[in-house]
Amino acid sequence: MYFITGFFGLVEDLTWGWALIPILVVFGVFITVMSGFVQIEYFTRMFRVLFTKNQTGDPNAISAREALLVSVGGRVGGGNIAGVAVAITLGGPGAVFWMWAIALIGMATSLVESTLAQLYKRSNGDGTYSGGPASYIMYGLGVKYKWLATVYALCLMFAFAFGFNAFQGNTFAGAVNDSLGVDRLWSGLGLAIITGFIVYGGIRRIAKVADVIIPIMAFIYIGLALLVILSNITEVPGVVWSIIANAFGLEEAVSGGVGAALAQGLRRGLFSNEAGLGSAPNVAATADVRHPISQGITQSFSVFIDTIIICSCTAFIILLSPIYQPGAEGIDGVVLTQQSLVSQVGNWSQYFLTFAILLFAFSSIIYNYYLGETALKVMTSKAGALHVLRLAIVVVVFLGATAPGATAVFFFSDPLMGVLAVVNLMAIMMLFPVALRVLDDFRAQLKSGVARPAFDPASFADLDLDHSAWPHAKKAVQPVGSKEGQA
Repeated sequence: MYFITGFFGLVEDLTWGWALIPILVVFGVFITVMSGFVQIEYFTRMFRVLFTKNQTGDPNAISAREALLVSVGGRVGGGNIAGVAVAITLGGPGAVFWMWAIALIGMATSLVESTLAQLYKRSNGDGTYSGGPASYIMYGLGVKYKWLATVYALCLMFAFAFGFNAFQGNTFAGAVNDSLGVDRLWSGLGLAIITGFIVYGGIRRIAKVADVIIPIMAFIYIGLALLVILSNITEVPGVVWSIIANAFGLEEAVSGGVGAALAQGLRRGLFSNEAGLGSAPNVAATADVRHPISQGITQSFSVFIDTIIICSCTAFIILLSPIYQPGAEGIDGVVLTQQSLVSQVGNWSQYFLTFAILLFAFSSIIYNYYLGETALKVMTSKAGALHVLRLAIVVVVFLGATAPGATAVFFFSDPLMGVLAVVNLMAIMMLFPVALRVLDDFRAQLKSGVARPAFDPASFADLDLDHSAWPHAKKAVQPVGSKEGQA
């Protein structure tokens, strides 16, 4: 056991502890510049996905909005509540600025990786699609890289489907026990039953559940944050100034100054929005859209929602409260967020926050399961293996919920996520010219007067694409000014 923990500790040092975060930042800046600041160019277009419906009318198809909400449910989690509090405690208010900065850069990275996932997706024959980094490694880089796709799939399954799901189950049961006094055994059993019902329904049921619970989760939390902001509106300019001043060393809130703010902001921001880590593209590939760039834009919006909106809510809740004292120790994580909220709006708010944490944990569980399912399909297509995986997920969630120390066993999740990021970055760096070609096609159609660009795989005959995954290719595009063209 000592050897195993030491090995994974070394893996984590070689990824997260050494150069991965700087590489993610540099590569994000590179993509942003080379793509012509695409995340800013199509920023207003991102909001349209909230009102789009199923494109084909196929009841099994996953809409762009549903794919967005599933990925938001996965990105948004404990990091948005506890992680932001830790970043502010260790890095000061300036850490918030650098979280915003890395999110704006990460929006471009997310757009590219999700575009590639859409480009190389495969039809399942039932109106649904699947894909992700493993697919664009196999079909984009070629069969000689199949081993790399297998490495990616194994890391994805063990890190997310098993490790992080045990952690989320533990978070769920802990929150219920602390706030409502329900024993971990019963909350764990209830969560396992609900999880089983959802995962045995596949991506179709996962998308439908996400379409309901994610907006509820977001609106409740944003509503509480707005309540705090409006009740302290005169202090908001001062908080914004402290964020900027601490970020650039004009004021120092904690030891370490700008360096601490920068390090904490970048690290927590990347952990929160997952841009470049290769997890969200697995969900992006499921969407039924007219053009790969359309889903890339949608997933870029997911990063914006996660960090610029949700994380900012937590930051203002903390920084506007008297609980937070720069440099003080003893209160951090979710406790700091909870106490800050209670001090502003009363004791009743802790129950709403508990409810939000429960939804965060549950949405992450179903998201993590789907990543495991996607990984399994890379290694085997046997139906029996899928049933074993689903049963294993239910058991892992239950064990994680009922054993307070269970999360310590899953020490391999962060190191494996580091390997995922390295593999994914290698792939998108090699396939970046292809992504730029697809982006040029999208821009050319918009420039020619097409309001809703449609992807034609025949125009990319040199690529190994699944033509059946693009039923819109043979349909006439809508002219500018038409009612359909505005969606």
